[in-house]
Amino acid sequence: MPDVVEVVAALIQDDRGRYLITRRHGGSHLAGMWEFPGGKREPGESLEDAMRRELAEELSAAFSVGEKVETVRWEYPERTVVIHFYRCRLESGTIEPRESQSMEWVRPERLKELEFPPADRELIARLR
Repeated sequence: MPDVVEVVAALIQDDRGRYLITRRHGGSHLAGMWEFPGGKREPGESLEDAMRRELAEELSAAFSVGEKVETVRWEYPERTVVIHFYRCRLESGTIEPRESQSMEWVRPERLKELEFPPADRELIARLR
């Protein structure tokens, strides 16, 4: 039975409607693909707390966590991933990548041109 990993991912838009995306590091699962910022939920952590912690760790700013947009369950050969997508807004600080990952603001219609993990593709089709 493959591991089940619970993940949170942030849909952050700027005042021009563009989404913030980051690129996965080499050597990680799905390396080099683009994704919405976020990460794994720790044991005993609420989804909202996980979202705030991951964004602070990755982007060095404080965010408010809004509505849950969608939950996607995706089965990879080596693990099952359950991704909870939330709308998030910058509350304080400056957004800066802390893990030396590439970061870009992308218009919704351009998301489909970039390489995302399979689990993100259905949601991306709906965002544009």
